[in-house]
Amino acid sequence: MMSLAWPLFRTTEQAALAAWPQIGCGDKNKIDGLAVSSMRQSLNNMPIRGRIVIGEGEIDHAPMLWIGEEVGQGCGPRVDIAVDPIEGTRMVAMGQNNALAVMAFAPAGSLLHAPDMYMKKLVVNRLAKGAIDLHLPLVDNLRNVAQALDKPLDKLRLVTLDKPRMRATIDEATALGVKVFALPDGDVAASVMTCLRDNQYDVMYTLGGAPEGVISACAVAALGGDMQAELIDFCQAKGESEENHRIAASERLRCEAMGVIINRVYSLGELVAGEDVIFSATGVTGGDLVNGIQQVTDGVRTQTLLIGGADRTCNIIDSLHSW
Repeated sequence: MMSLAWPLFRTTEQAALAAWPQIGCGDKNKIDGLAVSSMRQSLNNMPIRGRIVIGEGEIDHAPMLWIGEEVGQGCGPRVDIAVDPIEGTRMVAMGQNNALAVMAFAPAGSLLHAPDMYMKKLVVNRLAKGAIDLHLPLVDNLRNVAQALDKPLDKLRLVTLDKPRMRATIDEATALGVKVFALPDGDVAASVMTCLRDNQYDVMYTLGGAPEGVISACAVAALGGDMQAELIDFCQAKGESEENHRIAASERLRCEAMGVIINRVYSLGELVAGEDVIFSATGVTGGDLVNGIQQVTDGVRTQTLLIGGADRTCNIIDSLHSW
């Protein structure tokens, strides 16, 4: 897999560059479409037999690299691909921070094959491996992680998303004395920052997209962390309504067809089998994980985080693109 690290890095880099000129345009689908077109072109030029195992677009009808799509030149290694062309299209559209172009590669058959739907996710770093269990309430998990890290609860740092659906979670954690960092978007970046050696957070817990969950699992596995996840239907995530029930029924049919189960807790090993994965994230707008694209004299500068699971490396790659 490591022979594909450079082509993967170039793919997320080019997708970020394709989206960058549209920062602040207000059109999420336009931004996603540009990144998708760039990624598809790059993937189809690679000597791989690739398959999009989990991708974006089904829930919000955005442009997408669709689940099951075959990419590559049809020769070379068979590869599972998890992709979020732009994690944070709204942030790019509104000129906000922490938007990334993200993709992960793994050997064929390694990644969970699931629809684009909501997923509950719980992530910790290597020092708390084995201390999490999504069957338990969040407060029990926080206590167990604090014990594993030998920290008092008031020193524990939880990162989540600043969404109405996470309000009860934030209240639960702060009632315990846990320090909560609520991000507008970006649970892939939050998962990675939880597992890096100089980690900013101790626990990542949120309800977000399944594509971001599987991509995060690749990075978590490569960094030696731990993760559990659970697919949640649309009614559980958004509330009861006739339209939400229709969407939830469709999700259940897709899950049945793909052989995955809603409300079942999946371990890290079930999300991604093994550690022979590569993960790449290129900044579009400025952020905590990597810098966004910056215009300089006669060109632009990009920054990418490239993680290799086989050799346990994290590379920060700064590139200057001259016009």
